[in-house]
Amino acid sequence: MPTEEENVVWKGRSHQIVNFWPLVIALLVTLAILWVTFGTDLPAWVALLALVPFFYAAWLYLGTKLMVYEFTSERMRIYEGILNQEINEVELYRVKDTRLEKPFWLRVFGLSNIVLTTSDRSLPTIEIRAVRNGIEIREKLRKQVELLRDKKRVREVDFEGGDSDDMEFEGEL
Repeated sequence: MPTEEENVVWKGRSHQIVNFWPLVIALLVTLAILWVTFGTDLPAWVALLALVPFFYAAWLYLGTKLMVYEFTSERMRIYEGILNQEINEVELYRVKDTRLEKPFWLRVFGLSNIVLTTSDRSLPTIEIRAVRNGIEIREKLRKQVELLRDKKRVREVDFEGGDSDDMEFEGEL
């Protein structure tokens, strides 16, 4: 039985605009610390406190820069981490729903969020924040999920309703 090679369908990362407000606040706090330090008779070493929001901003930037989303013909992978890299995976046939969100702030920059609901217990929701071409990415993902489900003959079924204690059995055991 020949095995098909797993191909990368899309690979990308979030735009740095997701860090806009935290970065602005970190910049303002840094400037305020420097202004208070050098505008008063405080010792110059107090200006080193300005490094705290600077390193916080750098950590946010790197966290977003190093988080990579990749979906292949078989699965969705999320690579994340600054000091240690963690890789989370979800089989594509476990994707129950895909939703595209386009809030005003992201539309200004031509970006959107893609939210995936899965039946995987370790990753019930995956949010791919602030990506370009969200409509095309979501459509590729949706088509790949359906193709994989047909190939594996798998269907996603949700059971909603009463508890198992309420079920009645009619017939012989």
